Amino acid sequence: MSATTEACSLKNVQKSPRHRARELALQGIYQWHVSGSDASDIENHLQGEKNLGRYDKAMYARLLRGVISQHEALESLLTPYLDRALNELSSIEFSVLLLAAFELSGQPDVPYKVVINEAVELAKTFGGTDGHKYVNGVLDKLAPKVRTVEFTNNRK
Repeated sequence: MSATTEACSLKNVQKSPRHRARELALQGIYQWHVSGSDASDIENHLQGEKNLGRYDKAMYARLLRGVISQHEALESLLTPYLDRALNELSSIEFSVLLLAAFELSGQPDVPYKVVINEAVELAKTFGGTDGHKYVNGVLDKLAPKVRTVEFTNNRK
């Protein structure tokens, strides 16, 4: 078991299966970004882990495979809202932003406020000291563009 998975398993007792699926998807996206592994290898590796806690397996697979297969489109979606090049982001910030951009653009059943909150929480858990603030700022700019109708209705 990796140290990250072990540390997360100690904390995942109170986490919802959907939040836990996002955590695991984030770890997989990070692994893909750093090592270039494909989604199948990452999923197979995860299945060998113990003490993962309860997680929504279908959601995990959808997020991981969706982000990896659509990463170029997601990167293009994010780029206008970044203050630096994608390759200058930390691997965690990059992975969190891709995950959130995928949910914002392709999972309309999840309210944009939930997507942003989950992304901020993931950045707080796995990222650097103030990485969550950067993630929040980028997603606050992206959300109105991707979820125009929902954003407008919630602002009224």
